[in-house]
Amino acid sequence: MIDQATQGCKITITKPKSDLSIMGIIIHSKGTAHMNWFSKTLMIETVGQGFNDFTALINTQIRQWNVQTGIAYLFVQHTSASLVINENYDSSAQRDMEEFLAHIAPEGQNWYQHTLEGLDDSPAHMRSILTNTSLTIPVDSGKLNLGTWQGVYLAEHRRGKHQRRVLLRVLSVTD
Repeated sequence: MIDQATQGCKITITKPKSDLSIMGIIIHSKGTAHMNWFSKTLMIETVGQGFNDFTALINTQIRQWNVQTGIAYLFVQHTSASLVINENYDSSAQRDMEEFLAHIAPEGQNWYQHTLEGLDDSPAHMRSILTNTSLTIPVDSGKLNLGTWQGVYLAEHRRGKHQRRVLLRVLSVTD
């Protein structure tokens, strides 16, 4: 545990015992607000190219931590997958997103040089730079504060199945 006094605030940091542990940061100030830092690595199994909605998995973890208000930060640790917020009501929107990426970064172009892992490798990296590798989303009332039809997706840009790691970090604020 590390205790440090900084400009009238006392900051307490506890280090996790493992990757699945919680790192707690509590800031005590003259007011009554407290902040806690939560951390977990989510494993998302994909079956090939496509968009995998994992909003419910994130919200379940937020509920398990009993976070009511704060900020969620997500980061995918891969160069051929990405994170996207998009419509989760009508599945045709997902198909349109997949087709858009296939048109803008098609497979099998003769000018691709990075093809050691397959014809889908270079375009997977291109699709990844067009989308996000991290997202920051407000947490209110114990869940991600997304729009009515919004969901959080892991976009798999490779044809084969993969197990993808998404780091979930949540800063909780309580009075």
